[in-house]
Amino acid sequence: MFSVVCRRDADMSAFSQGRHLYGKASIKPGVFPTSHVDTQAQVSVPRPDGAPQNTHAMKIAILDDYQDAVRKLDCFQLLADHDVKVFNNTVRGLGQLASRLAETDALVLIRERTRINSQLLDKLPHLRMISQTGKASSHIDLDACTERGIAVLEGVGSPIAPAELTWALIMAAQRRIPQYVANLKQGAWQQSGLKTSAMPPNFGLGQVLRGQTLGIWGYGKIGRLVAGYGKAFGMNVLIWGREHTREAAQADGYQVAESRDALFEQSDVLSLHLRLHDDTRGIVKQADLMRMKPTSLLVNTSRTELLEENALVGALAHNRPGMVAIDVYESEPILQGYSLLRMENVICTPHIGYVERESYELYFSAAFKNILAFDQGDTSSVANPEALQRGRRK
Repeated sequence: MFSVVCRRDADMSAFSQGRHLYGKASIKPGVFPTSHVDTQAQVSVPRPDGAPQNTHAMKIAILDDYQDAVRKLDCFQLLADHDVKVFNNTVRGLGQLASRLAETDALVLIRERTRINSQLLDKLPHLRMISQTGKASSHIDLDACTERGIAVLEGVGSPIAPAELTWALIMAAQRRIPQYVANLKQGAWQQSGLKTSAMPPNFGLGQVLRGQTLGIWGYGKIGRLVAGYGKAFGMNVLIWGREHTREAAQADGYQVAESRDALFEQSDVLSLHLRLHDDTRGIVKQADLMRMKPTSLLVNTSRTELLEENALVGALAHNRPGMVAIDVYESEPILQGYSLLRMENVICTPHIGYVERESYELYFSAAFKNILAFDQGDTSSVANPEALQRGRRK
């Protein structure tokens, strides 16, 4: 049985106000009626062919499905024998969130959209496991989960979608595509609008990538893909990172920057691909950004916390770098008045690096399978095995 808590496409105004609308119907998998009544739905959904009937149904909650996409995924049928609630809007209040999850056995998190702390966990006496789409990060208080015997299950990820988004932002920014499109809709032909006196001459025209220097800080899975895209476009690829990172880049035939300062000074496009941890938090300073060319582009699809607080706004006030493209923010969702949204030389996307169909199937299939496996005693996906010794509900 699926208990689906979600918005109706026929009533977007209610969704925008944060209300939950409910529907009741006997439907086919992946289909939901557009009419609604204000009662919770218990929707019968056939199990996948050949799937065994479980002896008990878990209460599973999926938070922050902004686009109402999860219940339409093929892998959603993995949970056909369980009581599943899908919430489409985000609530920040501790009381509201605790109320939503009061009876939950298993919680599915979509990346870092909701923070899980000790205060919330204390209000969830039934919670046995948290299944993370992708890898667990700092949004989950892992120690608090361990102390309470709550298992955190880690999923899988893919570098392809975020690497492709990074490249899409690079191309869009360097050719000023968002600005040209926005002005065309206002009746302005071949006008990017990027022509203030503080900008370099003809900055608004845009420029090709071939022959430019692509700087990449961080040469992991995503950084490697972006480097390959740059090479394919005829760019000069310049890598920086820890010693083993630089050695790996050199082994792949890429040039390594002489220094951190040189990376910022020489890059026409600089893309950040570092993991966020204590050593990298705030690693990019305003002084680093001030070394960039007034015509250069900074791209961040990794974590906003890699930048020192206010470093980007401070550097942009001095027109360094000339363009910025970002997909990550201090707090999400961002509000309409967010300062960077008002800057014409900044492209903001709503944290969609992993938001596309294939990645969702991959992420959620792993998250759902981990829940089912853990329920049957398989602990291979547990990120905090010490929690298993705490005697939480079994």
